[in-house]
Amino acid sequence: MDNNKFATRLDELSDPVDEDSNSNQPKIFVTDSSLANEEMLGDDYSGQLAVDVYQTPKEIIIKSTIAGVQPEDLDISINNDMVIIKGYRRQEETVSEDNYIYKECHWGGFSRSIILPVDIKEDKVKASLKNGVLTIILPKSGKSKVRVVEVQDEA
Repeated sequence: MDNNKFATRLDELSDPVDEDSNSNQPKIFVTDSSLANEEMLGDDYSGQLAVDVYQTPKEIIIKSTIAGVQPEDLDISINNDMVIIKGYRRQEETVSEDNYIYKECHWGGFSRSIILPVDIKEDKVKASLKNGVLTIILPKSGKSKVRVVEVQDEA
């Protein structure tokens, strides 16, 4: 993938309301790792990270299977309305490319960026790793991201 190209430009995103649903719950925009370019990450984090993102009335929950990754090899950062998950999966042995029959596992750096639909309480975010499943719990702040601006008549 081209690391210089946004997965989805923010100004091209449609209104974050699921039109196929009766709910007015906002959508959660998940981007691929190309959103986080190498300048932002510092190293090669080109691997993909599959995530499930869902919400409850009080929280946004992010889950990802990341077997083989140690907690110290994970970096989770929150920047405004975006969560960036970076990590590194270490290969314990060196295998020559000629000896592979199948090579489907990604070893090395990976990242994923998730744009949040609501404000969160950044100081209350929790992350845990259990049985190879990363769970990030982001409590909602209760504030709406939509702000109405009144237009003043200057006449």
